[in-house]
Amino acid sequence: MEMTERVISVISAASSFLWLILLFGLVGKASANAEGDALNALKTNLADPNNVLQSWDATLVNPCTWFHVTCNSENSVTRVDLGNANLSGQLVSQLGQLLNLQYLELYSNNISGTIPEELGNLTNLVSLDLYLNNLSGSIPTTLGNLQKLRFLRLNNNSLSGNIPMSLTTVTSLQVLDLSNNLLTGDIPINGSFQLFTPISFTNNKLKPLPDTPPPPITPTPSAPSGNSATGAIAGGVAAGAALLFAAPAIALAWWRRRKPQDHFFDVPAEEDPEVHLGQLKRFSLRELQVATDSFSNKNILGRGGFGKVYKGRLADGSLVAVKRLKEERTQGGELQFQTEVEMISMAVHRNLLRLRGFCMTPTERLLVYPYMANGSVASCLRERPESQSPLDWQIRQRIALGSARGLAYLHDHCDPKIIHRDVKAANILLDEEFEAVVGDFGLAKLMDYKDTHVTTAVRGTIGHIAPEYLSTGKSSEKTDVFGYGVMLLELITGQRAFDLARLANDDDVMLLDWVKGLLKDRRLETLVDSDLQGNYIDDEVEQLIQVALLCTQGSPMERPKMSEVVRMLEGDGLAERWEEWQKEEMFRQDYNNHNHHQASSWIVADSSSQIPADELSGPR
Repeated sequence: MEMTERVISVISAASSFLWLILLFGLVGKASANAEGDALNALKTNLADPNNVLQSWDATLVNPCTWFHVTCNSENSVTRVDLGNANLSGQLVSQLGQLLNLQYLELYSNNISGTIPEELGNLTNLVSLDLYLNNLSGSIPTTLGNLQKLRFLRLNNNSLSGNIPMSLTTVTSLQVLDLSNNLLTGDIPINGSFQLFTPISFTNNKLKPLPDTPPPPITPTPSAPSGNSATGAIAGGVAAGAALLFAAPAIALAWWRRRKPQDHFFDVPAEEDPEVHLGQLKRFSLRELQVATDSFSNKNILGRGGFGKVYKGRLADGSLVAVKRLKEERTQGGELQFQTEVEMISMAVHRNLLRLRGFCMTPTERLLVYPYMANGSVASCLRERPESQSPLDWQIRQRIALGSARGLAYLHDHCDPKIIHRDVKAANILLDEEFEAVVGDFGLAKLMDYKDTHVTTAVRGTIGHIAPEYLSTGKSSEKTDVFGYGVMLLELITGQRAFDLARLANDDDVMLLDWVKGLLKDRRLETLVDSDLQGNYIDDEVEQLIQVALLCTQGSPMERPKMSEVVRMLEGDGLAERWEEWQKEEMFRQDYNNHNHHQASSWIVADSSSQIPADELSGPR
């Protein structure tokens, strides 16, 4: 009897344990279902002529397998990337159920209707990008709940009503753009809004900020009534003397009013005010001299075509990288330099190196950036100390996607567009989390500010320069695509884009040619960086090589746009694009009868060709 009771007790306990497991499983499933249901509701409400949402299968419990959706290790949705997808329709309130969402990117579509108030539930949101749509109605006051929000871009819509005061409490905001809408009322001037320039609010129906009232005029006391003639004469003499002394001051004030105020430049370091463009600060030369120990050689982080980069520590303890530009200023270049600096500062994206500030004196031009703890991709691949682990395959894949997103933003979402013109592993930097950050963008134009015509001097690095840029001196966004493709090969192989040392093995000095030679001989294991020690997935390596070869085609017109590269790296459209390219290559080979070598099942031989110059456009 006692044994029976013990068995029953054990069975009861086990049953309870199983029910708990089932209950927790159902809770996890319910959570995944809630996020999947929310995204499926969005899909149902949107017209998708390009089938971008084809993989969003409502029968799957976990949306983490869908294209354009990123999840964390706990299978919670953290990012939705649907920018530039030609979607139309309306947003849905169910988006407020994605409680772990950090990035919601629905920019540059044809989405109409209002912004759901439920977006205020997304308290983990870091970036909300709804610009370049047809949204109407007011800005929800609930967006003030998003206390982690750093990027809020609602520009180029038809939003109306007042700017909610609740937004001024979001102190984490770094980028705000509400321009080109139908907003009315006053511009809030308290809280974090004080940091933003008028460009954030242009082309609305907002009331201008009130001017500072003039100082009150103190009435002059009247003269005594007695001896009026003498008083009048004395008053006239006094007035004449005052006018005599005041004339120079009046003339100086009038001259300053007529003269354009270049207050950004030639201010003595001791009196240099802290001027902000958004959050862009003007540093004094003295500040940066102290921070870098007078630009000591021991603080040099790197050298390049634009100058030297120094590590510095500001007075508040923060680490910065100070780029000291080496080209001399020319007369009349100050205003253009200011314009270009402002333009670079407006390009803000998680995968772009943020410009923190600048310094300009009659002899110096310096740019100040946040310090990147893990250096550049090139240094991690080839110059790392023995104590530092090599970049693993997963990090290399993240670098490929992150840098592609940064370049796509420069090409498609900056006005005017920014062409990098020197995309390479040395210009892809890595933060503390090894997130890829594109650096040195905009500097090519910045350094050419004295030119009044299309750039004739080719800027770039041997091995990365697109053939049409080398032959014509004209650049376009497709020259960046070529450089990006070579950078992918650097990531895969760990090799330099141009290396004379390969001559010792009778190999090509150009990385692109060396890779193509190995692929013809089907020597994939020789191609992949030996530091990976075989810890990679062959299919993923092949897919990345396919993207690299599509990006480095001889004709710029045949290369994909960076936005297309992003989609291919996310798993959308690569197979179709690769198959199409292979067919064209086989046709080209048969037609030219240049090569009867049978390529492997996934690689076709060299695709170089001559490039018509008229297919190109000038920089930006």
